[in-house]
Amino acid sequence: MAEEAQDHHQNHHPLPLLEALRKASKALQNNPIATIYNNHDTNAAIEALLELATQADPIISTDPSLFNLAQLLNNLKILLENLEKLQSYGLRSLLRRQITNYNISQVGYAIEAEIQAYVDRKHVESFVETMNESEEDGEKVEALVGLETRLSRGFDKEYQELILKAKVFSIVEFIICESLLSNWVKDQAAVVALALVQFNKDVFVGLVLMGPIIGALISMGSCRSIQVLTSLVRIIRTPLVDDINEEIPRIIRLLSSEELKMKAVAMNCVFEIGILAREEVIEAMLGEDLVKKLMDLQRLEVMGESKEDEGVGKFPFLGCVAAFAVQVEVGEGLEKTEKRAVKLEILKRVREASVSEAESATVVSEVLWGSSP
Repeated sequence: MAEEAQDHHQNHHPLPLLEALRKASKALQNNPIATIYNNHDTNAAIEALLELATQADPIISTDPSLFNLAQLLNNLKILLENLEKLQSYGLRSLLRRQITNYNISQVGYAIEAEIQAYVDRKHVESFVETMNESEEDGEKVEALVGLETRLSRGFDKEYQELILKAKVFSIVEFIICESLLSNWVKDQAAVVALALVQFNKDVFVGLVLMGPIIGALISMGSCRSIQVLTSLVRIIRTPLVDDINEEIPRIIRLLSSEELKMKAVAMNCVFEIGILAREEVIEAMLGEDLVKKLMDLQRLEVMGESKEDEGVGKFPFLGCVAAFAVQVEVGEGLEKTEKRAVKLEILKRVREASVSEAESATVVSEVLWGSSP
């Protein structure tokens, strides 16, 4: 009965077993002879691999999509058996060992690729099912984290075909924009949207720009969503900043958040926009009393209030008005004459927003002489 229960479990949960088999095959790729003969028991590596293959056989033999894997495992078994027989040190035997060694490596790569493709397919299917059917936030977040982890491995053409066919981006977009879902789920979906863009900018940047994700990230107004927005600005650059003009008031308002970390995150977003923004966007930012709000943030440093929250780092708002001015001055969105005009406008607004002549003189000096952003 115990054995039947174990077989039932493996048949319904094949991924851990196949993952173990994938890792075992990977160990043979670089130097199968060393893997086998440097072991105290020369048969241990072979037996371990073949044992995993035997355990996986009920899964492999009943799934038509794993037919190629079954063939590869059979080929590998034959090659490993041949390698064990090549014990002599004659020239012919050495040459045959080298050829067998190479063949084992190639089969090892092929087995790993077959298993990875199967695992990817099952994970994408499971992700879609969880997002569509589960009512548990924890399950949704776990699925989103798993997707992000897979995307973080880097571009893979076959995996991209899987996620495009499954309309994964549309699912993630829906989650971000769905007001009824919890911020916990929406924040993790935002991270996945960023991971998709990093996975392949050529495909997913266009989908981000054409859809409602940017506005939804700003509406969420969480630290995580604005951090994702900042990263998207950094990656997509001018095309995103050009389209963000109407959202500027909402972004600037986040600088007045009661949460200190939110202030810092919003400031970083403003800086990232500032270095890329064209004249109309800069004007919109200044028109939302950006300089006054940055002056307020600088006073938090003077009063020592920013030190109360370790999550924002040490002195995050120190010299932030000058830092913004530097971002605009070294940025790529304005012409030289426009940069001079913006700097004069910033100086004017500094004087208007200052609460004392001393403060005005200090900040004006910082803006004129430049402060590291």
